[in-house]
Amino acid sequence: MSVRKLKPITSAQRFRVVNGFDAITTDKPEKSLLVPNKRSGGRNNRGKMTMRQIGGGHKRKYRIIDFKRDKSGVPGEVASIQYDPNRTAFIALLNYQDGEKRYIIAQNGLQVGQNVVSGREGVAPEIGNAMPLSEIPLGTIISCIELRPGQGAVMARSAGAFAQLMARDGKFATVKLPSGETRMILSECLATIGVVSNSDHQLTVSGKAGRSRWLGRRPRVRPVVMNPVDHPMGGGEGKSSGGHPRSRNGIPAKGYRTRSKTKASNKYIVERRKK
Repeated sequence: MSVRKLKPITSAQRFRVVNGFDAITTDKPEKSLLVPNKRSGGRNNRGKMTMRQIGGGHKRKYRIIDFKRDKSGVPGEVASIQYDPNRTAFIALLNYQDGEKRYIIAQNGLQVGQNVVSGREGVAPEIGNAMPLSEIPLGTIISCIELRPGQGAVMARSAGAFAQLMARDGKFATVKLPSGETRMILSECLATIGVVSNSDHQLTVSGKAGRSRWLGRRPRVRPVVMNPVDHPMGGGEGKSSGGHPRSRNGIPAKGYRTRSKTKASNKYIVERRKK
């Protein structure tokens, strides 16, 4: 009797099941916070394809997210934690005491039945609460950060992202961002306490090409196998290397800095991110 030899499990197979969806409490979104989401397929108003590798995918509806957290001083109860097909992080549905409902980006540890509140005064630094940087204790882990007062969260709002409040000096607060960059932000800007949910997102392995197609991502052709007319790295006989890595427009891909030296916000950057 022959013994069948089993193949070793690869790292891709080991992590294929990881999705972290255990935190989700319902699969039915709030209808009043849904709006249609029309897809462009990477084409402009004349039907010309201006972005490659975009098209198809499952039909979606956009969830209206409260990035501004401008309902000040009114507690909201977490009704459910939900999946949002338009972003990597989970979202939380809040039922406010005045009857209004809003979606916010969910933080790790946010529980159904928990009360969260936002405001500029009298808010405790607890998970899910939004408050100005001037009121947050130094060393606190934060996310969903504004860059201008009243603008709404624009930084550290994807799955597993967080920043740390390092110092305060005058009207500015120093924040260490997820990229490793340290920069100054106005102390009046709001931030949410805690780490953004679904930190296991980075471990997800699609497992097959079809899963990318569900997300609206079409196949990508490697530049090395293109013709010279299509890409700077194309052409050559056989399996040639393709030259220095660069984009379709000829911009170097590794280590080349594209940030303008005269950009107005350069003065707020204390320390650049590491390469």
